[in-house]
Amino acid sequence: MFIETEATPNPNTLKFLPGQTVLGEKTAFFTSRENAESSPLAAALFVLPDIRAVFYGSDFVTVTKTEAASWDVLKPQILTTMMEHYQSGNPLMLEAAPKRESSPTSYSDDEQEIVEQIKELLETRVRPAVAQDGGDIVFHSYKEGIVHLEMHGACSGCPSSTATLKQGIENMLKHYIPEVVAVEPV
Repeated sequence: MFIETEATPNPNTLKFLPGQTVLGEKTAFFTSRENAESSPLAAALFVLPDIRAVFYGSDFVTVTKTEAASWDVLKPQILTTMMEHYQSGNPLMLEAAPKRESSPTSYSDDEQEIVEQIKELLETRVRPAVAQDGGDIVFHSYKEGIVHLEMHGACSGCPSSTATLKQGIENMLKHYIPEVVAVEPV
């Protein structure tokens, strides 16, 4: 097995490509060893020093380190941990991967229509683009014209994420959905 790596726009995040499906159409985002208990690989990665987050995409894993850590030291350790996991035959997830769900907010009929339009645009136009950079953007909520989005993987903590939200996603949503006045991160 050969695992390729790619840089992402976030200098503290690397994208690892194991050459096989990771979670397919689902995603999972872990920010601590405790919340990674459902994934043997993520839990093993959090044993390494200076790991801040692990994200599973369709066919990739992104790992985010602390600012002080060096990729020269961490990258070989991450690759070894990933190789050992994949060669062991252990499952990636012990239970079903967490589903991408928005907050359980109830919306009026008009708002629900706007929310569905937002989700459709995110699913078809935004998520494929940010997945190429090793991240994900998930709808969180909509209220009074403001769309709240969660950023996962390479997008979380990325220096260019604010520009992506404001200049890219916000402008696109405003163009297609006049009711949208702003986009904010959660």
